[in-house]
Amino acid sequence: MAWLSCAAAIVCVTTLGCDKPDSTAGTDTDSEAKGAMSSEKTFGEDVEFLNEHAKTLVLRSKSGDALVAVTPEYQGRVMTSSATGEDGVSFGWINYKQVASGEIAEHINVYGGEERFWLGPEGGQFSIFFPPGAEFEFADWQTPPLIDTEPFDVVDQSDSKVSFAKEASIKNYSDNEFKLKIERDVEMLDPSAAKDSLGVDPGELKFVGYRTTNKVTNTGDDAWTKETGLLSVWLLGMYKPGPKTTIVVPYEQGDEAELGMIVNDTYFGKVPAERLKADDGVIYMSGDGEYRSKIGVSPKRAKDLAGSYDAERGVLTLVKYNKPAGVTDYVNSMWEIQDEPFAGDTVNAYNDGLNDEGTMLGPFYEIETSSPALALTPGESGTHISETYHFEGDKAELDRVAKETLGVSLEQIRTALD
Repeated sequence: MAWLSCAAAIVCVTTLGCDKPDSTAGTDTDSEAKGAMSSEKTFGEDVEFLNEHAKTLVLRSKSGDALVAVTPEYQGRVMTSSATGEDGVSFGWINYKQVASGEIAEHINVYGGEERFWLGPEGGQFSIFFPPGAEFEFADWQTPPLIDTEPFDVVDQSDSKVSFAKEASIKNYSDNEFKLKIERDVEMLDPSAAKDSLGVDPGELKFVGYRTTNKVTNTGDDAWTKETGLLSVWLLGMYKPGPKTTIVVPYEQGDEAELGMIVNDTYFGKVPAERLKADDGVIYMSGDGEYRSKIGVSPKRAKDLAGSYDAERGVLTLVKYNKPAGVTDYVNSMWEIQDEPFAGDTVNAYNDGLNDEGTMLGPFYEIETSSPALALTPGESGTHISETYHFEGDKAELDRVAKETLGVSLEQIRTALD
């Protein structure tokens, strides 16, 4: 959660997902998983609420079981999804209070949603969240309207795909102006596409999968260079937390002298050992929504896949993205004038919790991915593609998918932080 770097002044809100499921619920059967979700909204209920405040489009798979809700007013954001129709589990975290208020909040509008389009960097001399000469303090921090309050235009739509476009200009901390066009597609993925991409057959599992293709084009007359700053595509997914939810981030093993640290866990102070573990090529982090913490994985360490397992709800989530081989220039979002502005992270994960003022925005947890820094000449484009999958069903089948994608079993994930 990038904006929480100094977000202590934001007031806590009551949101969907705040009610924790019964911690004694079992994990072995579908009925037990559904019981854990009984106090939460269904996909249909969430979409009905959203449509009362902002037009929301629903994409459907060929079978009609997998559904994805997308809101143009919130920058073509995927708000939530379901693998089992309108009455099914709604996977995205939605901030009911902010959406219902209809008001423009100071600093940022936290609508929620399981994949939103952002641009980086957040901090540093090339930040687009701080005006020229500002202190890197929360009072001066402002999410650009382009990625906060301005709608994206719908340019094409079918039952299973919607395309958006937005032309804009934006300045960074160094007073350099970027003229750009954003093009964003959201499309459903069928079982064969999921199998081709993930290398695993969903089998009889219920699942919803969607791909977003996010293209940024330099529409100005000048090249974007390191000397004046670069942008990146930044995708952030907000999900419902749980006491038995664990974020899973595979990483490249190897010598730190060559690949650098395994994980950067100092965004909000060191993450306690009981909440974060790196073992045999996999990072495990709590997604319980009870302790504010963030991690990052560098381009030399990151793989093209991350995920989570909610052992109480019985949900396996996977996020896959296009990671260019050998590229190491990623924007740095630390709130300071930076010595290395292009030594940022590729994959991030965030767990919500109380901030220094004793309040929180959620709770929720996030999985985030970023494109490389975009050094674009006039007319040139950069594209960041991400796929999100949620699987439900037989535990043995979920275990098979986890092993074949994340490289670890459900039991390894469930017990990693014990």
